[in-house]
Amino acid sequence: MEFELDEDQQLLRRTVRETVAKVRDRPGDQQWSTYRRLGWLEAPPFELTLILEELGYAADPTPFLATATWFAPLTGRLPDGSGTAVFDGTGRYVLDADRADEVALLTPDGVVVVPGAELAARRVPVLDANLHVAEVETGALAEGVPDLALTGLAATAVGACRRILDLSLEHVRRRVQFGRPLGSFQAVKHKAADMHVAIERARALTHFSALTIAEDDPRRTRAAHMAKAAAGECQRVVFRHGLQLFGAMGFTWENELQHHLKRAQACDLLLGTASAHRKALLAS
Repeated sequence: MEFELDEDQQLLRRTVRETVAKVRDRPGDQQWSTYRRLGWLEAPPFELTLILEELGYAADPTPFLATATWFAPLTGRLPDGSGTAVFDGTGRYVLDADRADEVALLTPDGVVVVPGAELAARRVPVLDANLHVAEVETGALAEGVPDLALTGLAATAVGACRRILDLSLEHVRRRVQFGRPLGSFQAVKHKAADMHVAIERARALTHFSALTIAEDDPRRTRAAHMAKAAAGECQRVVFRHGLQLFGAMGFTWENELQHHLKRAQACDLLLGTASAHRKALLAS
């Protein structure tokens, strides 16, 4: 497997980064329309992780993640509009179930697609106010999470953690204490280095997972568990250090940091935390 991005993949990442930067201040429905028009939902697994990382970096408010990595892997197609899926056996904490046009249900008899309007979904409050999570009332459900759903959450978490690190570095370079920039202190440098290493580890495992899915490698399920676990461990390191480097400013609603801290933590909590996926690896 090739782990270096080729020229086309590098161009895609730059294009997504530039596009997201241009539209991130627009209403969510306009952002969603732009992403659909550009065909990002049809990207292959590896390229999709590059897109999701950039969307995670911007705390994307659209239903892109659920549509591309929850609905599509189960049904083998894109929804008519937006979509999501219920596949954890419980119907609790379903991403975008309250606003999806189509919902794929993983039942003991197979996958059943129903219109979102016909499904009883109740949005539940979560720490990330821009993230739509709902409880679904439905019949019997089967367990089984698509590998791409775990990988998509991992890629989104990596993007959010990258943004936390960038904001932290900007802050410690600008903030002066005892006549010196905060970033010049060794303890601060160590924290930033720990954040960078955690992000790169999680990113490498996410890319590996996406490649195994793209090639239908028999290691794909283990790789997805590894990526989700690494992303969860990454967000814990980055959350703790990022918040500490900002000091009291990191607690304020006015500071952008809180959006990315919440998005990273939400990605860890959805579909099992890091410890749950480490246990799954030991059991497999």
